[in-house]
Amino acid sequence: MLEVFSIILTSYVLVGTVIAIISRRFGIKSTSDYFIGSYRLGSFLSAMTYAATTYSAFMMVGLVGLTYATGVGALGFELAYLVATVALLTIFSRSVWGMARERRWVSPSEMLSDLYKSKLLGYLVAITYFIALIPYTSAQVIGIGTILESLGLNYVLGIIIATSLILIWTILAGLWSVASTDAYQGILMITASIIFLWLTLTKLPSTDLKTVINVLDNVGVTGLTPFWSFNTFLAYTIPWIFFAVTNPQVVQRIYMPATEKALKNMIKYFSIYGFLYTVLVVIIGLLARVLTEFKVIPFISYRDLVTPTLVLTLDPIPASIILISIIAAAVSTANSIILSVTSSIVRDFYESKLRVSSREVLVVSNIVVITLTVITALIAYLRPGFIVEMSVLSSVILLPLAPITIVSWLGVKDLENLKYGAVTALICGVSIAVYNALIYGPVKAFLTTVLEIPISLWVLTISTSILIINYVIVTRRRRPQILRRGSKY
Repeated sequence: MLEVFSIILTSYVLVGTVIAIISRRFGIKSTSDYFIGSYRLGSFLSAMTYAATTYSAFMMVGLVGLTYATGVGALGFELAYLVATVALLTIFSRSVWGMARERRWVSPSEMLSDLYKSKLLGYLVAITYFIALIPYTSAQVIGIGTILESLGLNYVLGIIIATSLILIWTILAGLWSVASTDAYQGILMITASIIFLWLTLTKLPSTDLKTVINVLDNVGVTGLTPFWSFNTFLAYTIPWIFFAVTNPQVVQRIYMPATEKALKNMIKYFSIYGFLYTVLVVIIGLLARVLTEFKVIPFISYRDLVTPTLVLTLDPIPASIILISIIAAAVSTANSIILSVTSSIVRDFYESKLRVSSREVLVVSNIVVITLTVITALIAYLRPGFIVEMSVLSSVILLPLAPITIVSWLGVKDLENLKYGAVTALICGVSIAVYNALIYGPVKAFLTTVLEIPISLWVLTISTSILIINYVIVTRRRRPQILRRGSKY
């Protein structure tokens, strides 16, 4: 198994590196080239980089394990994300795509800074990205380390391989290498999930659908299990349904399609990919539970080990392909996050303040990429929580950006008058999320309730309320001025 895995892993790395090197032909002359491909991505590349960036080790490791342990409620949790994302993209993407070209946005923090006319907001958003996305990126590296550990290799070796791929494939050609390798990895991810499902089905002592459903019914995972209480479902779902407007790595991808047609195709292809991948992964998790009930595999208490345990029962070649597809998912997401966070730091704190050459900015960009990757590796080494919780925790910290971003995309007039409310909402919301993360840890931070309300809902409610209060105050101040002007006539 180890020999086969090593050969296929080496092939995966070599093919990906060749693709990354070839992508350099697009040229990297500015931060626009480096971070967003100068708005030149076609339909296929746009859709695949959006999908591969979104769907990470969270799916094949985290969601399989979550489904195995908690039942079909995990499907509702994940489909809520997909439906919300497609809806938000359908409503807002065209106007955001157009404004990005007109105003030459590169980073999402730059976008908010421009719309609210507040450099302070841009700085705070960039810092928030840095704080929030460390656990999410670390979760990808943890997924890779867990895979190698399940094969009897060293967990640290997994961290080294992950960080090396992140660095090499990001630095080689910036967004062009990330998007190109995302397409390669996205194809590998969906293909491997189909293979995984088919091979899992062949392991069932009985493939009769009624028998399988009866087994799942007896275990009690076909309905809302005790785990999926209303508050727990809210706690998981609220941060996730706003993922498309709070996470910079996906917001940034709205800027990238070359044409409006490419943008529409990106949404359409991503929708199909996301639905298919989600259903495949959840079915695999349920079938893994069936195999446990049939005594084919033992009961697995640590849910992040469900996929590795099941994969190791397969023949070496398909098992290796499936495990490497998980590595691919993790690397593609981590690449995109690192590149996006770097764009905010470089554009807001360096390029916008200093008159420096493009070459100097690109050098600084590479230094920031290296720094963020090293920090991510250190956090992954500590392994602070489950992959699912670490992923959702990042979205809880980013949640205050949901009302701030949506209000800016709604085209509210005189948005500059809301900049202080936006800054206050961001500081308050992030502070609440981080405080609870420090007090309870990443596993319990978003499951804890205050007055029977999840922390995530408190964060969203408070940050939204601050913006609304600011809007009401501004509106009331403006009304007397309008009345006075009207009295002259």
